[in-house]
Parts: sequence; structure tokens; C-alpha cells
Amino acid sequence: MTGTADVADVAISGGGIAGATLAILLGRAGLRVELFDAQVFPRDKPCGEGLMPAGVDVLRRLGLADAVGGRTLRGIRYHGWGLQAESPFPVAGGARPTAVGQRRLHIDAVLFAAAQDTPGVRAFPGVAVDGAVVEGGRAVGLRAGGEVRRARIIVGADGPLSPVRRSLGLDGARPRRWRVGLRAHFRLPPGTVQPDMVEVFMGEGHELYVTPLPGDEMLVAALAERAALTAADAGASGGDARVRLARWIDAQPALRDRLRGAEALAPVAGRSPLGVRARAGIFPGAVLLGDAAGFTDPVTGGGMAQALTTAELLAAAVVAALDGGARGARGGRGDDWLLRFDRRRRRVLRDYQRLTRALLFLVARPALARLALRLMRRSPGLMSHLIGVAGGVRGLLGRAPAAGL
Repeated sequence: MTGTADVADVAISGGGIAGATLAILLGRAGLRVELFDAQVFPRDKPCGEGLMPAGVDVLRRLGLADAVGGRTLRGIRYHGWGLQAESPFPVAGGARPTAVGQRRLHIDAVLFAAAQDTPGVRAFPGVAVDGAVVEGGRAVGLRAGGEVRRARIIVGADGPLSPVRRSLGLDGARPRRWRVGLRAHFRLPPGTVQPDMVEVFMGEGHELYVTPLPGDEMLVAALAERAALTAADAGASGGDARVRLARWIDAQPALRDRLRGAEALAPVAGRSPLGVRARAGIFPGAVLLGDAAGFTDPVTGGGMAQALTTAELLAAAVVAALDGGARGARGGRGDDWLLRFDRRRRRVLRDYQRLTRALLFLVARPALARLALRLMRRSPGLMSHLIGVAGGVRGLLGRAPAAGL
């Protein structure tokens, strides 16, 4: 890196799923891109590791589905209060879509490597971004590795604690409802048969999400109210996440039996709070992408798919804007494309976010959640439709999702 390099077309902070996908698409379109990430790949991060069908579709369009690989998953199964309800993803475009279970460490590494190999993309792993550079009320660069890296468009794809969002004054208030997430990986005994679905086990104040992975591995992720995680238990520290997760697993006989003899592969990791707000997703000369733009809660499991689909949406908007004369623009109508992109992104994510809020309402009210589970058992068509919304292949009120997802 040098401080005298030519101005790039786009500078991206964050080389995870959203940032790397955007870099790949922009580089393939002939733009000059600089991509920064504070960590060196492969690197791990807490994640549910179930990539919903809409995200799998983006990987196919990128030509990277085979490189990402993973275990094919055909739907979602819910367990709770002695009940079970399941559904495959509904038919879309004449075919039955599938999700993929794959380690986040592997997905991120594949995408970042593909970005590095894309002509026009300069990738800088291990280079931290402190924030955006703003001049005259407009983002004009990134402070990366102690230098100013200028670009015509700045993208903050740097996660829920985004330095770019903070530097632009776009941090929102903390969510009123504080939820936490935990995850652990296990290697099952050889020959263990894994289901071909993501499974959700409902508990009091928490849910367990089980994602089958390649190589006899399995992810168990817990989403919980903060009070459920920190409440004291007789004989154990309420703050011990490992002990708490083990107790929740033990309370689910089917899951407990499947994990009998399994090897824990890594320490329990987590994230808190499960929800980030941004006052806005755009700023003159800059865009927030992925978790940096805010997210409600991973209760519906679509975070990775949303990162891929919105990166694809932004790439098309950036290419059109620069080809249409915004290249080098300084404010004014040159930023109208940002408003159009942001409106379209909100429309694309609207149904998914509505479903997320509805599920959060239910999981906080076990009696209603039980009724909902019974309804899903009695109405397989309704359940299939809602699973399709979660997977990004259906809209809430129609057969097709909002344009662009």
C-alpha cells in the first residue's frame, strides 16, 4: 500500500460475504476496487452456517457454488412442547430450491480468495479500517492501515460494529430487546445419519438451531433472551455459556441422543446483542452493506443470503451509476442512485424483516408459539409458504419475492 495510489472506483471495508461478493462483481464489471479486512483469511466468526436458497442462487450465478460446497438441506423442521412440524422449501421457478450447510470459515475464505483473484480488485487482508474520510459532507475515502485510501464510492461492509458506520454518524440506538447468540461445533461419531433439514428446537426463553455440515460435523447455535442466559442455576454459574448451552441441549432428548459420543471441536463462541440499528444505510458517497447496514435478529437464518443478494443488488447499482455519469461526481444528482438503491434494498428485504419480527413476537410468548406450531402442522401449505419467505424464494403476499431477491 502507498498513499499516492490512483483513486479507486470503489473502496470496501470488510472482506466477509457481502464485501467480497461485491468486490468480485465490480471487478468483473471492469471497475477498480480496493478491499480491506482487519483479519487474515481463513478466519472464523459466529454464524448459523445455514445458507438459504436465495444465497445459494447467488453463488451459482457467481460460479462459486461448487467451490463453496456444503451439505444440501431441503427445508426446516421445528420441535417444541412435544410437537414437530417440518416443510421443504416450496417450488420456485419450476424447481425445488435447497439450502446449504457449510462452515462460515470456509465460505468466507472461498469468497475472499475469489475476490483476490479477480482482475481489477486489490485485496488487503490484515489491514484494519478506522473509518471513512469525509470532506465537505461527502465520504471520499477510507482510513486503512494508517493511510487515506481515496475512492469515488465508499462501502462499509464491516459487520455489526462497523467503524465506517460509526465514522459517518450513522449508528442507531441499541435495540430495546436484548438477545444473545451462542454457537458450538461438534464432530459426530462415524456413520451417524444427519437430517437433510435445518432443525429448530424451541425452549423456554431460547431456541436451538441445528445445521448439518460436511464431514460428519454439526453446528448447534442458541439464540436466547439475555435474561435466559444470565439467570443463575443451582450448582452452575449462570454466566458460563458452555454450561448453559449444554443444559439446553440436554433438555431436548432427540438432540441430546444425536450428540451422544460427539466431539466438541472448538470453544463456545457468541455474539451480543443480536440486533443492530443504523440511522440510515447510505451517506453522500457511501453505502453500508450487510450487517453494517443493520439487522433485526438471525431468528429466521437468512443473514448470509441477505449479504449475498444485497451485494449483488448494490453491484448492479454501482455499475449503472458509474456508467451513467456518476463517476467522479461530487454530490447533487450524482448521488440519486444511492437513494434508488436504498429504496430497492428496503423493498427486497421488507417481507423477510416482517417475518422476523413476527417470529420474535412468538418466541417471547411460548403459549402463542405452541399454537403457531400446531397451526403449521395442520396447514402444511402455509408452513411451506412461510419457509419460502425465510429462504428468499417467496414473498409474504405472493408467489414471488420482491424484485431483486
